[in-house]
Amino acid sequence: MATRSAASTRRATAPAKAVHAPLLQDIRLLGRLLGDVIREQEGRAAFELIERIRQLAVAYRGRHDAQAGKALDRLLNNLSADQSVSVIRAFSYFSHLVNLAEDRHQVRQAQQPVDRPVTGSLPAALERLHAGGIGAEEIAGLLQGAYLSPVLTAHPTEVQRKSILDAERAVASLLAQRDDATGPRAAEVERALRARITQLWQTRMLRFTKLTVSDEIENALSYYPLTFLQEIPRLYGQIEDALPGRTVPPFLRMGHWIGGDRDGNPNVTAATLRLALSRQAEVALRHYLREVHELGAELSISGRLVPVTPDMLALADRSPDHNPHRADEPYRRALTGVYARLAATLEALTGTEALRHAVAPQSPYPSANAFLAELQVVDASLRSHHAAALADLRLRPLIRAVQVFGFHLATLDLRQSSDQHELVVAELLARAEITPDYAALDESAKQALLCRLLRELRPLRVRGVAYSELAEGELAIFEAAADARNRFGAEALRHYIISHTETVSDLLEVLLLQKECGLMHGTLGGPDAHAQLIVVPLFETIADLRHAEGIMQAFYAIEGIPALIQRSGNEQDIMLGYSDSNKDGGFFTSNWELYQAEIRLVALFDTLRHTHGTRLRLFHGRGGTVGRGGGPSHQAILAQPPGTVNGQIRLTEQGEVIASKYANPEIGRRNLETLVAAMLEASLLQPSRPVPTSFLAAAQALSEASMAAYRKLVYDTPGFTDYFFAATPIREIAELNIGSRPASRKASRRIEDLRAIPWGFSWGQCRVALPGWFGMGSAIEAFLGAPGSTPERQLALLQKMYRQWPFFRTLMSNMDMVLAKSDLGIAERYVSLVEDKRMGKRMLAAIQAEWQRTNTALDQITGSKGRLASQPELASFLAYRFPYVDPLNHLQVELMRRYRRAPDERASEVPGETVAERVRRGIHLSINGVAAGLRNTG
Repeated sequence: MATRSAASTRRATAPAKAVHAPLLQDIRLLGRLLGDVIREQEGRAAFELIERIRQLAVAYRGRHDAQAGKALDRLLNNLSADQSVSVIRAFSYFSHLVNLAEDRHQVRQAQQPVDRPVTGSLPAALERLHAGGIGAEEIAGLLQGAYLSPVLTAHPTEVQRKSILDAERAVASLLAQRDDATGPRAAEVERALRARITQLWQTRMLRFTKLTVSDEIENALSYYPLTFLQEIPRLYGQIEDALPGRTVPPFLRMGHWIGGDRDGNPNVTAATLRLALSRQAEVALRHYLREVHELGAELSISGRLVPVTPDMLALADRSPDHNPHRADEPYRRALTGVYARLAATLEALTGTEALRHAVAPQSPYPSANAFLAELQVVDASLRSHHAAALADLRLRPLIRAVQVFGFHLATLDLRQSSDQHELVVAELLARAEITPDYAALDESAKQALLCRLLRELRPLRVRGVAYSELAEGELAIFEAAADARNRFGAEALRHYIISHTETVSDLLEVLLLQKECGLMHGTLGGPDAHAQLIVVPLFETIADLRHAEGIMQAFYAIEGIPALIQRSGNEQDIMLGYSDSNKDGGFFTSNWELYQAEIRLVALFDTLRHTHGTRLRLFHGRGGTVGRGGGPSHQAILAQPPGTVNGQIRLTEQGEVIASKYANPEIGRRNLETLVAAMLEASLLQPSRPVPTSFLAAAQALSEASMAAYRKLVYDTPGFTDYFFAATPIREIAELNIGSRPASRKASRRIEDLRAIPWGFSWGQCRVALPGWFGMGSAIEAFLGAPGSTPERQLALLQKMYRQWPFFRTLMSNMDMVLAKSDLGIAERYVSLVEDKRMGKRMLAAIQAEWQRTNTALDQITGSKGRLASQPELASFLAYRFPYVDPLNHLQVELMRRYRRAPDERASEVPGETVAERVRRGIHLSINGVAAGLRNTG
C-alpha cells in the first residue's frame, strides 16, 4: 500500500475520556450487531473475510504496520466482483451506523450540565450580547425586521435513498432509548436494533432508476414532520423565554429550491412547480389537522365549570358540530369546526382528503391568517380563564407553526439561467416584430429597449402565433407562479434567482417576463408599478463578483426602478455563489472575492437605504464541502464582513448535509439555534475598529498568488482535464441516480462546463479534496518571500491575522479540516487509472508538492504541528473512521479499473445481473460509503 502523507496519518489519541465512553459503546454494539447480521445473511466465510479486512485496515492505519498494509493490498486486489460488493456494503453500512452513533453522542453531550453555555448556542450568544452591552430591547428590535432562512436545495450529492434514511432514523431513535434502558428493556432495544440493521442489509442502498424531481421533493419534505414543524416552534419558544414580555415575529422561515430550480435541469417545469407547492401545502395542512385533532382531545373543558370569552363562544356556536355529548364543551365544538374547515382547505388546495372526519369538510379558509385568527380566539379564551398551561402545551407551538409555515410550508425560489431568459425575450420580440435579433443588440440598446417595453401596458405575445417549446415552458412557469401566489399566499413564492447575472439587462428581462405573465403590475415609472417576485441576481464567477456592485448601481440608477422596488416591499436579495467562484479561482480567491463583493454591496445599499429605504439581504450559496462554502455555519456567519448580516441572511443547505444536520430532530434544532445565535452576534456585536489595511493588503496578495497557482494547474496545464476524468470517479458519479440534474451544463468535458457540485464531489471521493486548499501553499510561500520585507515579519502578520481576523481564522480552520480528511497515499491509487502514466505522475507530483507547501504553511501560521491539533475530539473520531473508509477507496479504484476495461458479461451470483453490472453497482456503493465516512464530501 502506498506511503501516506504524514499530516493525514498523524496518530490521534483514541477518545478514551469517560465522556466518550458511551459513544464507543454504541459503535461497538452497532459493529457487533452488523457483524452478526452479515454472518447470518452472507455466511461465515463472508463475515470472516470482512473481519480480516477490518483487522488489517486498523493495523495499517492505526499502528502503521507495513506488513498489514501489504497483506491488505493483496487481499483486496484478489476479490471477485461479488466479494467486493459484499465488502463495500459492510464497510459502507458501518460508516452509516458510526454517523448515527456520533449524532447520538452530540445530543447526549448537549444534554449534560455545563459550567458555561456552549459556543454557538442561543444562551452563549445572549451571554456575549449582554457582555457587550446589548439588552433584550435591542435584540427584540433587531428581530422585528429580521429575516433568516435556510434554503433546502436538491443538488446531486445526497446518495442515500429515502428508505435507507427512514431505517436509519429508526436506529437513531433506538440508540436514544438505549441510554435509559436497563435489564429486559435494554435487551428489547438491542433486539430491535438488530432487526433494523437486518432491514438495512436487506434494503437496496442504490436507486435503479434516475431520481426524479418529485422524488427530490418527497425527500426534502420528509424532514418537516420529523424536525422543522416540531422543532422550529420550540426554538421560537426558547427565544421568547429568553426575551420575557416580548413577542418575537416569525423571522426564521424555511426556503426551498426543489421544484423551482430550472438552471440546467430540463426536468423542472410548470407541472413540477405546481406539484412542489401542492405537496408542501399538504404537509403543512396535515400537520395542522393532526395537532387540531389532538387539541380537541385535550381541551375537554366544560363550559359549566369554566367560562369562555364571547369570541370563543361565537366560534363554538358557528361550528357544525351539534353532538349533544359535547354541548357543554365549547373548545371541542369549536375545534371540530376548525378541523372541518382545515379538511376543506386541504381538499381545495391539494385535492386530497383528511384521514378522519367528525363532521363533513366545509367552508375552507381563504388564507392561513384566517385559520390563525380562530386559533388565537381559542388561545385568548384559555389564557383569560386560568388555562395558560394548557395553551402553552400544544396550542402555542401550533400558532407559531402557522405563523411560520402558513399554508405554503416553505418559500419556494424560482431559478433560471440568464441566457435562457434572453432566448425567450428575443423570441417574443421577434414574433411581435419589435426587433428581429434582440441578442445581437449591445447592452445599452438592450437596456433602452427593455425599459421602453416596461413602460408600456401592451403585452408582447401575439394571439395565434406559435412559440418554441422553450418559450412556452418558461412563460408557463411565470404563469404558474402568479396562480400559486393567489392560491397559497404571497410567502409561497418571493424570489426569482437569475444564474450567471452578468449585465443589467439580465435583471430587466426577468421584470419584463413578470409583466408579461401578470406578476408585475402597472408600468415602470408609473404610480402603482410593483412586482410580485424579488429579482435576485446570482453572482457566481470571480468576474461576476467583481462586477456585482457596478451592475446593481446601474440597475438602481434606471429611472423608475427604485420606486418599483419600494412599492414591491423594498427588499433586494443578492445571491453569492461559492461553488462556481471556487471552481473558477480556487479556495482562497473565491472567499476573498466574496468578502470584497459583500463589502462593496453593503456600502452601495447603505446609500440606497438612506435615499430609498431599500434593505439588502445577502443569500449565500454554500454547499457541503469547504470548497463550496461549507464548514461550521456559526463560524461562517461570524466571519462575514462587518455590516453584511444586519439581521438579514439566507443560505443554502445542500446534499447529504441536509441529512446530517436535520435527520435527527434534536440536532436539527441545535443547528437552527446556531443560525439564530450567529445572526444575532454578527448583527449586534460589530467590531470596535475596522479590519486593518495591512490585513486587507495581505489577503489581496495571497488571493492573487493563490489564484495564479490554482489556474496554472486546472486551466493552463495541458492534459489536466484528461487527468481529472481518469483519476477521479467523475464519470461514475455522473451515472449515479442521485439527482434529477445532469452533472454538466453542456455535453462537453471542459472544466468550465462541469457543474461545481460533481467537481467537488469527485475530488472528495479520491481523497484529494483539491477545491478546499489548492493554491494556498504557493500563495503563502510567495507572501513570505515578498521583496521589501522579511519572512519573519510577513509570517508575524499572517499569525496576527489568524488571531484577530475571523474571516482569515475561519478559512484556515476549514482548510485544516479538509487537509486532515485528505490522503495523498489513497489519491495515488487513483492515478494508476490514468492511461498516460508519465502525465499522471507529473500531475500527482504537482498536487503533492502544493499539498506539502500548504500543510507547512498552515503549521507556521497556526503554530500547530499536524492537522486538527486544536480539535482533538474531531481528530480522534476521524482516526477511528479512516480504517473503514480506506478499503472502500481501494476497492473503488480496483472496480473502476475493471469497469473501464472491456466489461465481462458473464453472470454474477445475483440473478439477472452481469459481472459488469455488479462491478458498476460496487463502484456506486463505494461512492455512497466514502461519502458517509467523510460526511461532508458534496
